[in-house]
Amino acid sequence: MAEKIKLSNVLASEQLPAHLARGVIEERLRSAILDGRLPPGTAVRQQEIADLYGVSRMPVREALRQLEAQSLLKVEMHKGAVVAPLIGEDAVDTYALRVLLESEALRQSIPLLEADDIASARSYIEQLENETSHAEIGRLNRLFHMSLYGKASNQKLLRLIENELNEEERFLRFHLSSMGLGKLTQDDHNALVDAAAEKRVDEAVRVLEQHLNNGSRVIRNYLDKQLAR
Repeated sequence: MAEKIKLSNVLASEQLPAHLARGVIEERLRSAILDGRLPPGTAVRQQEIADLYGVSRMPVREALRQLEAQSLLKVEMHKGAVVAPLIGEDAVDTYALRVLLESEALRQSIPLLEADDIASARSYIEQLENETSHAEIGRLNRLFHMSLYGKASNQKLLRLIENELNEEERFLRFHLSSMGLGKLTQDDHNALVDAAAEKRVDEAVRVLEQHLNNGSRVIRNYLDKQLAR
């Protein structure tokens, strides 16, 4: 069972300076969750982590709270913190929420986007067109979207969006190969960048909504087939 995984087999033991402990522990755990070394259901025990890094439980507790806020951990009765599940039955709700959040971020960000931002977004598309690693596709997809939302003025909105994109990234890492989609088209991404580059906000939002709704249908169909087996 995933929850029986020993953290010491995943995270290298290391003495951390007290002032760096929270940030380093958060990043190490986040990376291990995103790349699948700590799969859903794995128990993440404060004392075990504190012992690994030679620190008190306080910075560990703070790091776990940050990861819980990012929807990467959840707290379960009698278990404490465990790695959160991948996108599941609430996939449709997740995408409906993303449409609301990301449309608003795009509206705020587009008027402030500069040539470098557009070039960055196009570079992610180019990488996505040539990438075959499913783990890397998930990461690049997240970076592409955030490159277009990054100038939004509402920082809390951006944090919420990044949490949702982290969830999707994890899902794509572990399920993209079995979804039978073949080579992923970048047509929606290209249309989105073109509209953003020309400051056509309403058109960009329309393309984004269509893109996310298509993604919702694909994932919902895939999950329905998994449940029917």
